[in-house]
Amino acid sequence: MKFSKWTGLGNDFVFVEPGEFFDLGDGLAERVIKLCDRRFGIGADGVVLVNPLDDSGVYFAKGNGIDFEMRIFNADGSEAAMCGNATRCVAKFIRSRGLGNAETFVLHTKSGLVKPTILDDGRVCVDMGLARDFLGSIKLEACGNKFDAETVSMGNPHSVIFVDDINAIELEKWGAVLEVDKQFPDRCNIEFAQVVEPGKIRMRVWERGCGVTMACGTGSCATLVAAQRTGRVGLEADVVLDGGTLHIKHEKNGPVLMTGPATEVFRGEI
Repeated sequence: MKFSKWTGLGNDFVFVEPGEFFDLGDGLAERVIKLCDRRFGIGADGVVLVNPLDDSGVYFAKGNGIDFEMRIFNADGSEAAMCGNATRCVAKFIRSRGLGNAETFVLHTKSGLVKPTILDDGRVCVDMGLARDFLGSIKLEACGNKFDAETVSMGNPHSVIFVDDINAIELEKWGAVLEVDKQFPDRCNIEFAQVVEPGKIRMRVWERGCGVTMACGTGSCATLVAAQRTGRVGLEADVVLDGGTLHIKHEKNGPVLMTGPATEVFRGEI
């Protein structure tokens, strides 16, 4: 199987190259886990499949004349409904492989439609759609520590915890516990965030099905929305992640816009 490796601020993915067969049958989870293993496989936070849709419009009416289905499988073999960093990579993948030459692509995901636009500077701005209600404000506890959290759905569930010192959190320990809290029957992405100055948020993330990752696009969007709801920021902010910075913008009752880089790292065959 020919593949390529892509990264969005260190959140990395294995892409199956166009025309290559990837078995979605029995044993799918084990195949994904093997590919994502950083010692015995390629190594990644997930596997991404990009499938052009035919003219019959199997899923929805075609938009912009170019539409694709995007499927993402986490490193633990589970399928994700949505991934913001992968979405930016998908747009660059489509363009680089000659699958489409538009500026904006309409992608079908398990959480709905998203629209990435490749900018002149090479970054990608993604219309992530509307933020959705989840569980509201909730209480959480991990390892004897109690937290106030704001929950937001970006097509996948997020719980955002604001802290005074991001360097003092024990993400590896607390994230593993909070992901599977009884309030989250389908598990949850966990973000710890600190507003370090107006328009700038430092955030670290424990991703459902992956663990600690260097960046999370949907998590950055959820963090901005949670910060707005609690009066911490205004219209937009830079979200500084372990792997770099995303710019997030959200107008009231409008879609969340995420802008950041996407990079192809290498190609190979396994």
